[in-house]
Amino acid sequence: MNINFLFAQFVGVDNVAQNITGKISGVIIDSLTLKPVDYATISVSNYGQTNSTNGTVADGNGNFKLDKIKAGKYRVSVSFIGYKTKIIEPVITTDFKLDINLGSILLASNTKLLNEVVVEGQALLIENKIDKLVYNAEKDVSIAGGNATDVLRKVPLLSVDFDGNVSLRGSSNITVLINGKPSGIMAGNMADALKAIPADQIKNVEVITSPSAKYDAEGTSGIINIITKKNNLEGISGSVNAGVGVRQNSGNFNINAKKNRLALTGNYGGFYSWPALSKLTFNRINTTNNQLFSQYGEGTTDRLSTNGALGADYDFNKFNSFNTNIKINWFRTTVDGFNNNQIVDLLNAYNFKRNTNNKTQVLGYDWNNNYTHKFKKEGQEVSVAAQMSNSNLLNDYQSGFEFNSNFTPDSAELGKSNAQNHETTFQIDYTHPFNKIVLESGVKTIIRDISNRSDVKSFFPVSNTTITLAGRNFLYNYNQNVYAAYTTIGFTLAKKYGFKLGARFEETQINGLSAGLSNIKPFNSIYDNFVPSIVVSRSFKNSRTLKLSYNKRLQRPSLFYLNPFRNSADPLNQTEGNPFLFPELANNFEFNFSTFIKTTILNASVYYRHTSNLIEGLVQNQKINVGTSNEKNYSLTTYQNVGSNNSFGFNFFGSINPVKKLTLRANLNAYSYNINLGTVTTAITAAKDQTYFMYNGYFNATWVLNKGYTFETFLIANAPRRTFQGRNPSFNMWNLGVKKEMWKKKGSIGVTVIDPFNGRKNFDSEINNSQFTQSSNFSIPFRSVGVSFSYKFGQLKVQETKKGVKNDDLKQGETQGGVN
Repeated sequence: MNINFLFAQFVGVDNVAQNITGKISGVIIDSLTLKPVDYATISVSNYGQTNSTNGTVADGNGNFKLDKIKAGKYRVSVSFIGYKTKIIEPVITTDFKLDINLGSILLASNTKLLNEVVVEGQALLIENKIDKLVYNAEKDVSIAGGNATDVLRKVPLLSVDFDGNVSLRGSSNITVLINGKPSGIMAGNMADALKAIPADQIKNVEVITSPSAKYDAEGTSGIINIITKKNNLEGISGSVNAGVGVRQNSGNFNINAKKNRLALTGNYGGFYSWPALSKLTFNRINTTNNQLFSQYGEGTTDRLSTNGALGADYDFNKFNSFNTNIKINWFRTTVDGFNNNQIVDLLNAYNFKRNTNNKTQVLGYDWNNNYTHKFKKEGQEVSVAAQMSNSNLLNDYQSGFEFNSNFTPDSAELGKSNAQNHETTFQIDYTHPFNKIVLESGVKTIIRDISNRSDVKSFFPVSNTTITLAGRNFLYNYNQNVYAAYTTIGFTLAKKYGFKLGARFEETQINGLSAGLSNIKPFNSIYDNFVPSIVVSRSFKNSRTLKLSYNKRLQRPSLFYLNPFRNSADPLNQTEGNPFLFPELANNFEFNFSTFIKTTILNASVYYRHTSNLIEGLVQNQKINVGTSNEKNYSLTTYQNVGSNNSFGFNFFGSINPVKKLTLRANLNAYSYNINLGTVTTAITAAKDQTYFMYNGYFNATWVLNKGYTFETFLIANAPRRTFQGRNPSFNMWNLGVKKEMWKKKGSIGVTVIDPFNGRKNFDSEINNSQFTQSSNFSIPFRSVGVSFSYKFGQLKVQETKKGVKNDDLKQGETQGGVN
């Protein structure tokens, strides 16, 4: 793929040229799917010759325009990997008609060149585009019936642990967008939010490792953009997807209606996982008093989620358009279980049982509105966008203690947290193409209001009395306002070098205030960040490309990390957020090489990332009374800016077709972890002054059989992840899937098997420091078999994608301590 004109997708007319010239324009379309072929190469030569005299690259919608075309007779060539080269000749321009619009140019698939592109014109499963890597989930037969977590596990550069926490090149400091926009539901526990999205709703996933200054500065490692399915069709059309399995079930329905300039869309889906029994073995030895705490527990977890969306797009005319959409999400997770506990010290042994009921529920919505005005000049436009997002996180737990054989608990703790995250965003973006230069600029404001009401009590069944716990009943308000402005410039030199330079300035104003019986001190803070970005590319013959990039990013903590509510569902292993966290800051450098050799795709990168104010979980010893007046130790997990980290890494992705209809893919990411501690004392860390190495990777094989059958297998492996106090569990998984297309490809049925030889999977973690040594084993049922079905109706028709708000400025939460 030739990308000589990487940043000159919109080239303005040279109004000051001494010679009057014209232009040749058009749009590149797949001949079978009728979808745009983005970033195809267009070259122009004199009629009867093959040496190129001019050229460009189509944009993301397949549009192209060649400027400075003098009157004459030309030969136009259109090419792209996986398609037959299209030759159009003669193309004649005259002094009376200098501008020629070739209209829609249809490219036909070339199966001899690339077996992965089948006769029906299917897209590549993985595409390495100019500014991002795209994983086309709708082409993957093995994810049907799953959720977004299952999809992300198969995306190159990404890794997902057993809890569902996502990381990019070993770092969890990422931002996840839905259709290019933020989602309020991600402000809480991102892992749970992803599990609430059925895989059948996802069209593709974009991974952006070097975002330009146009993006919010948030996400120190990069951006993940999940694109959901949307059929832009004339008339009424839609699709139905369903999956049933021994572990999880899902369903999704899409409806689309389009008439002339008005398009309406609707979507409704849901996900339910069958109750699953988890087992936990936990041991901690406190070195300060030789106290041993051991725990064995079982819990039953189930999840239920539903979501819906409505949208409308209207084109007033060729230059003005408006779109609005609202998406509502709801999910609930419940855990019912028990723990048998024992505390042993030099003098006594204490045994007790804890019964727990824990429920988490999230209800949120995102309402986006966008107006776009296009000027007469090609590529010049301005857009105004507004977004309102709200997320309501409810957490209720009841934890009862038995110190004897009676069924009635001696005491119980009742906890309730009601957290609200409300965001209002305004954004203006402007694009102006000059001669071979594209200027982008914009401003943005995010008003973020976060509140949490905490209510915790102790209940004593024998006396039927309830006591409010001091310091844990309060209303906490946290406000965060972000004001930003950016400018980017893109241009090319000598037809081989592409440049994109950008700068972004953000001011953040925060304040926190609590009311009620709380020990949380009020605070105010203002900080400014200047965020530059640079991308330089060099293209060679035979579709080889080198790219060097630098960007500075930051990561503000979200509600998940800030919420001061203390969850004591397990009183000996408690958790709470930290409202005094500072944002992480990261400097990223990357050198990338990519090439296409017939049916082989190779992409390799080396990168370096320096992160300061690194946010990690912090486990410390605390004191508690357990059935006696003597104080016993328990652990409290919170979050803290623990220091800085230097990480070097290497990433390789390759795809090859060794034989017809068989495609093999592999991805390997290896990186280092070397932390320099800040204010954290050495007493609570296991990190030594050394470098730790980790890896994650996968192998995938797809075999397209006759009569509409497709077989796929997928294997992933993640090394244990280091933290400054110890290590988190490793993770591996093997998937197999087969799909049969029916009814002229309008329907399909598939079967997916996950880890057929592992009925249960065990995850080990450990923490070591001078205060205590802690180890745990968490076990969950894992082997799964599922059946999926899909049916679609309507005919495809291309429609331009509208712009909208993109809030990608928060560090989003992780799940801790097991699959919920």
